Amino acid sequence: MQGRIRTAFVLVICVVACAALTFAQSIALDLPRQSQHAQISQRIGITDITISYHRPLVNDRKVWGNLVPYGQVWRAGANENTTISFSDPVTIEGQQLDRGTYGLHMIPNADQWTVIFSKNSTSWGAFTYNEKEDALRVNVKPQSTEMHNALTYAFDDLKPDSAVITMAWEKIAVPFKVGVDVHGLVEASLKSQLRGLSQYSWFGWDDAANYLIAEKVDYEDAVAYENKSIEVEDRYENEHGKSVALRALDRKQDADAALKRALDLASPLQLHFYARGLQGEKRNDEAFAIFRDNAKKHPDMWFTHTGLARIYSSQGKFDDATKEMKVALQGAPDNQKTYVGGLVKRLESRQDIN
Repeated sequence: MQGRIRTAFVLVICVVACAALTFAQSIALDLPRQSQHAQISQRIGITDITISYHRPLVNDRKVWGNLVPYGQVWRAGANENTTISFSDPVTIEGQQLDRGTYGLHMIPNADQWTVIFSKNSTSWGAFTYNEKEDALRVNVKPQSTEMHNALTYAFDDLKPDSAVITMAWEKIAVPFKVGVDVHGLVEASLKSQLRGLSQYSWFGWDDAANYLIAEKVDYEDAVAYENKSIEVEDRYENEHGKSVALRALDRKQDADAALKRALDLASPLQLHFYARGLQGEKRNDEAFAIFRDNAKKHPDMWFTHTGLARIYSSQGKFDDATKEMKVALQGAPDNQKTYVGGLVKRLESRQDIN
């Protein structure tokens, strides 16, 4: 009995070996394959998505409905399972899918395709595919595309919280959308990261707060993070961030107090940039007051003269503005001279630079 089993096993090995020789491949050696391996990755927010696949060639063959039959599960590539990995939970065409590595299969049809995410990601092709191992199935519409001799996966239509993954081969493209809860994942990640070395730096907490402020989410946490930052080191940056978050929470009195503290701690350059920000918000009177005070206290700083030039320019006093900007040009660092020189020329042409 054992002899017959051994003989049958040897025959199987011989059949596989012969098949491998037919395709100039080997079950024992690392040799070139007709369908070469490829890998493509994309990060959405802080979530990494990776597709690993082999790229069969059309080679003048009829692919859809022939080489790849309609209505049958296909490995969505060649050789071993095509796999797709997600470092965090995602949505596929709006349906939830947990983090992990999945075998990617497809069922092609003329007008609708089924994209399958299988919990089995280690098989050879789709020959042992089992529907009971499905984690998710979604139906999508195929599209016409330009000729792709080699099967290709790509990440298209990139957005801050989503992308469209497209499989294209021959003249058919099959897209499916992947969505990520970026804010939820980042907020959870921040709480984890700030238990490490980052908690001992003022800028770790400040960076976390600035993310929440920029994304307009969870201002309460932003205030808490800035308070932690201030505990480590009280600075213009964290006091200013705190004031922005408090104002968003409609806590005006607290916001004003934090802003006053920030401006008291600010360097001359930070004051200048704060005033420029006020100009961007069309709050020129407040900006000009800071420009005047900054120039009075720091007349030796080249950029304070640009502030005075902006005040004069707003008043139509272009000669005075030009004079101040030329003083700034003399003291400006080399990497700013072209910019400041351009402002001088505009003022000489009696153009308002604000």
